[in-house]
Amino acid sequence: MKNIVLIGMPSSGKSTLGVVLAKTLGMQFVDTDLIIQQKTGKRLQELINENGTDFFLKTEQEIVCSLDLEGFVIATGGSVVLSDKAMQSLKENSVIIYLEASLEELDLRLNNIKTRGIAMEKGESLESVYIKRKPLYERYADIIVSSENSFEATVEIIVREIKNSGVFS
Repeated sequence: MKNIVLIGMPSSGKSTLGVVLAKTLGMQFVDTDLIIQQKTGKRLQELINENGTDFFLKTEQEIVCSLDLEGFVIATGGSVVLSDKAMQSLKENSVIIYLEASLEELDLRLNNIKTRGIAMEKGESLESVYIKRKPLYERYADIIVSSENSFEATVEIIVREIKNSGVFS
């Protein structure tokens, strides 16, 4: 059974939707950000502050590439698309779903950008991160779904899109 991988910007709903989607489909759920925290013993922001963004991205890539899962809903960190190696590893046995949200919606949702553990360089804004990552999310996605609806409606759309696409077996 394939995995379902959720990609998208921070605050696009990957973790929250992932739990609901896993329950709906009777699958297991894992969040790669939580795995990073468990493996390093540090919160994401601590890891970035103490070791830098490059170290964080390398750690994220190593952990994502080491996943050996089947039949899981996997919520990834928003920066996973910055690693082609990590994304190719995920694509091997997964349907990739991009949870799309507008910059305006993300700005409303994301009120803890400085402490959230977002892989961004000093001086970088949410807008610049969005502009850099959006084409990558679109490139890797098998399915694109707006996450600006209710969680229930978004989960229904994802389930329908998976069934209609024929990529999930």
